[in-house]
Amino acid sequence: MRIAFRTDASIWIGTGHVMRCLTLADELRRQGHECVFVCREHEGHLGDLIGKKGFKLHLLSKTDSQQKPSMNEPHLAHAGWLGASWQKDGKETSDLLHNQRPDWLVVDHYALDARWEREVAHEVGQIMVIDDLADREHECTVLLDQNLGRQPGDYELLVPSYCSKLIGPQYALLRPEFSQIRPESLARRQSPKLERILISLGGVDRTNVTGQVLEALAKSELPSDVELDIVMGAAAPRLEDIRRQAAELRFPATVSVSVSDMAERMCKADLAIGAAGGTAWERCCLGLPSIILVLADNQRAGAGALAHSASALVIKETEIASDLINKIKNVQESGTLAVMAESASVQTAGKGALEVCHIIETSSRGNRDD
Repeated sequence: MRIAFRTDASIWIGTGHVMRCLTLADELRRQGHECVFVCREHEGHLGDLIGKKGFKLHLLSKTDSQQKPSMNEPHLAHAGWLGASWQKDGKETSDLLHNQRPDWLVVDHYALDARWEREVAHEVGQIMVIDDLADREHECTVLLDQNLGRQPGDYELLVPSYCSKLIGPQYALLRPEFSQIRPESLARRQSPKLERILISLGGVDRTNVTGQVLEALAKSELPSDVELDIVMGAAAPRLEDIRRQAAELRFPATVSVSVSDMAERMCKADLAIGAAGGTAWERCCLGLPSIILVLADNQRAGAGALAHSASALVIKETEIASDLINKIKNVQESGTLAVMAESASVQTAGKGALEVCHIIETSSRGNRDD
């Protein structure tokens, strides 16, 4: 099969949508399928990474023009992320796919909805949508929402009756190294001690949340021999500031950029401080206790569900200075890390990408049999 992906990364969007699509594309390729990407040329678009991973990339030119919706059509909350009107984007994508005729188109973009999907449907076999918001209609055969707390009924009126809804973190798109190292990671959490903290606030961290976290940790009562493993993206605008700040801390601290061994780092960590995005499921797979920060409105529900399940502690971006110190005290209490590790580990075993790949293959066979 040939599978096309329509997704974007940018300074504003972040890197998570492209990264989880790459995870699914890697698994599809391992199963013998061909994958191509269609992305718009935003600042921080990750085209180089897509190419380095061996996938063909079609870059759409960026434009600041946005066609205003009429009074009779919806305006999406994230429409500004597209860099063009949905009509223009749909036509450009259709033109690119016309000669390729992919069996599937995977759409992972908050700025696209059923109108765009109907525009491109005649150029593809079937459409799969990856979403987190349940805030707009979709025209698709399969819908994936990997968030804890989401219910199939949330999409009941937003997708066709024939759509297969894959809901929950058991479908989280994680790279295979997470499920592979899961037994080792869970084994070392039987008698946990807080000796190493992984700090990773996304691939961009445009507002320098990492710097605020380091400042709060410096004022905490953490022992000075606790190691800090700080991971940043290459596009992070305050990277050099973080390097200087880390060098002045009373803790031993390292700053690494665009790492390829995140599973190993999570396995070695006793606590993570991170965003409430896709990496939350990586941490859950490895039973890694977390303090998570809500950096966007679309992360709020998932973060709340993780807190409710005792898998993580949650703080708001506006309360880092005060609340992080209190949360650090919480995890230092006897038994807290063990409870969080156990609760996190049951959320996902890290086999979501393989499961989704199997569903795509099965749906394709069923479609050919009709």
